[in-house]
Amino acid sequence: MFTAFKNRIRVYLPEKYRTPPPVVPVIRLSGVIASGSHLRPGLNLAAIAPALEKAFSYKDAPAVAIVVNSPGGSPVQSNLIFQRIRQLAEEKEKTVLVFVEDVAASGGYFIAVAGDEIIADPSSVVGSIGVISASFGLNKAISKLGVERRVYTSGKSKSTLDPFLPEKKEDVAHLKQLQEEIHETFIDVVKSRRADVLKEDDETLFNGLFWTGKTALSLGLIDGIGEIRSTLKERYGEKTRLKLIDTKKGFSMRRLFGGTSQDNLARQLSDGLVGSLEDRALWARFGL
Repeated sequence: MFTAFKNRIRVYLPEKYRTPPPVVPVIRLSGVIASGSHLRPGLNLAAIAPALEKAFSYKDAPAVAIVVNSPGGSPVQSNLIFQRIRQLAEEKEKTVLVFVEDVAASGGYFIAVAGDEIIADPSSVVGSIGVISASFGLNKAISKLGVERRVYTSGKSKSTLDPFLPEKKEDVAHLKQLQEEIHETFIDVVKSRRADVLKEDDETLFNGLFWTGKTALSLGLIDGIGEIRSTLKERYGEKTRLKLIDTKKGFSMRRLFGGTSQDNLARQLSDGLVGSLEDRALWARFGL
C-alpha cells in the first residue's frame, strides 16, 4: 500500500526526483580458487553462492558487476562458479560485466569469461589458458638420509606420482592425458563465450601464456580498458550507485579451529601453512 502511495505522488515531484538512481550490485571474487578450509578459505562456489543469489535478485538493476582478482586454482571450482553465474544471468535476464583488477589468469580468467563483457586495467594480467601440475621428486633425498620408503597398495597404480618414489613414464603420460582433457574443457568454454571476438589462432591464445590488459584487448580476450566506477557511471548515469555484496562469512574461533582437539588444531595449522605457501606461489607466478 505504501509503495502504491509513493508511486502516485511521484508524478507531482520535479523530474529529477521521480526516478531513483540505478543501483548496480557488485561482487568481489578475490583469491586463489580452491575448495578451502578454515585456515585457507579459498574462492569456491559454496562460499560465494549466497552473494551471487543476492546480487542477481536486484530486479531493477541494469547489470551485475563482478570484480575478479585471481591467479587461478581448482578447475572444478572455476567451472562451477562460471556455470552458476551464467545460470543466474539467464534466469534473471541480467547483463554481467566483469572487471579485472590485478589478475584474471587460468581459473581466474575461466570465471571472467562468464561476463557478457570483460573490462581490465591496462596493466592487469590476463590469460594463462592452460593447465599446470607441480611437485617434487624426493626419492634420492630420502635415500641419502638413509630413509627407506615403504608403500603397500591394493591396485598397481595406487601410488602413481608418489614424490618419494622414482618417476615412471607411464605415470607422467597419464597425468598429461588428464591435463589435456581439462585444458580442452577450458578452451571450449572460452570459445563458447568469445569465439566471435578472439583475434589470434589457438596456438597463440591457448598455450598458457598471459598478457597485460592492453595486449589482451588486441587479442580479443577482453572487451575494453577501464575501471568499475567510471565505466558504470558512463553507461548508466552519473547518479548510478554501486552496491557491494559481501561474500565473507562471519568469524568465530570455534569455526576456525573446528573443535578443541590439539591434534585437529595442529593439523589445520599445518594445512593452512602449506596452503598459504601454495597460494603465494600462484600469485608470485604473475609477479604479484
